[in-house]
Amino acid sequence: MKLTLTLSFCIIASTCLFAQKRNFVWCLGDSAGIDFTNLQNPIPIATGMDARGRCTSIADSLGNLLFYASTSDPLLLIPDELLYVRNVLNQVMTNGDSIVGLNWYQELTITQDPANSNLYYLFSIGVTNSYGLYYSVVDMSLNGGLGGVVQKNVQLENFKCTDGLTAIKHGNGRDWWIIFRRWDTVNDLFYKYLITPSGISNVIIQNIGSPTNNGFTKMKFSPDGNKFAMINLPGLMEIYDFDRCTGIISNSITIHPEPISAPYGRFWSCEFSPNGRFLYVATNNNSATKDLYQYDLLSPNPVTSRISLTSNSNYLIGYGFLKRGPDDKIYFSTAYQCDAFPYCYPYPDSVYNQYNMNLSVINSPDSLGLACDYTPYSFYLGGKRTYYGLPNNPDYVMPALTGSPCDTLVSINEPASTGNTNANLHLYYAPDWEKAFINADNLKGKITVYV
Repeated sequence: MKLTLTLSFCIIASTCLFAQKRNFVWCLGDSAGIDFTNLQNPIPIATGMDARGRCTSIADSLGNLLFYASTSDPLLLIPDELLYVRNVLNQVMTNGDSIVGLNWYQELTITQDPANSNLYYLFSIGVTNSYGLYYSVVDMSLNGGLGGVVQKNVQLENFKCTDGLTAIKHGNGRDWWIIFRRWDTVNDLFYKYLITPSGISNVIIQNIGSPTNNGFTKMKFSPDGNKFAMINLPGLMEIYDFDRCTGIISNSITIHPEPISAPYGRFWSCEFSPNGRFLYVATNNNSATKDLYQYDLLSPNPVTSRISLTSNSNYLIGYGFLKRGPDDKIYFSTAYQCDAFPYCYPYPDSVYNQYNMNLSVINSPDSLGLACDYTPYSFYLGGKRTYYGLPNNPDYVMPALTGSPCDTLVSINEPASTGNTNANLHLYYAPDWEKAFINADNLKGKITVYV
């Protein structure tokens, strides 16, 4: 007996057959979170974390939270209890404590295991303690679907790393690249690991761009994954091309060189607009003005295109991180420093205000200048509070580069004719996941699939 499925293709693009909402739940700050299941009306949720900086989370394909991870205060100096993995019930997952990590900002991320849909890698880097790159493995088939950590603190590198770990899908749409930099020397080195069904590959090291020796270095990929931006605290800003098939970084363009003396740029975080044209950059300097900038990367000189969307000289307000949401708006976090040294963490019960109970939002980030519609403190966190950090979640559902040299997962590739346009249908069945994936380009109307 055959079951007939009729599918309507509404866009000319490479897409997965199934709805993918793995980045639809964010966990952040002091018990805060956002559920993006309704993209027109994201809602605040409560979580079990309290982290000044780094955090990461992942949901299933329907947008149901699986687990999240965050850190506690680095000044507490509890080396065996600094990073926690929590399940959907906000409980510390079985074996989910005592994981290497400190509470900086972009030291932690989650990727799927390409070989097993129940397994996830949790990557962590050591910046100022437990130096190096580590990974742990979460198995979501354990404890009735609440998950458990089955491998912990496996060390891949043992040197100081910069606070700037990032991950991106390989061009085949299944595997992953992990990218980071070292901090113990002045260097121009990028370190890259590839995660495939066979495991984690040997490291690939590439020299490119301006040498630097700053531990606060952030990287963000454009939505299509073909470019990424790198900034650091002194004020270096560079844009690179990235080949998702080979992992090769190329065409380094320096927008701001790193200053050799004060005043420094104090670049704190960055994010691309959905169309990749604009780069938004936040600065943070407690003793001077903080700004949120927009750069037009299509300008012949992006430096001269820079405009400030907002400035603030209140030393009690700390500018935090920018992150593009599933709704293609950009969210911006600020912390309230409440005259404490060295920062206000954890918040006293008396410290609730507009600065730490809301996120700011860039509603139309593809628009030039003030038309991007920056609205400060406009997303209410439901009575919870934010600090500096937002989840360091990669694009979990970035599609394959259809037709590229690394589009090797396609097992059926049958061209069809639709008038004067050649349509291509690509089918891949992943036996470990027990799912079929269909990619299509130049396809209009309906297609009937027999299973």
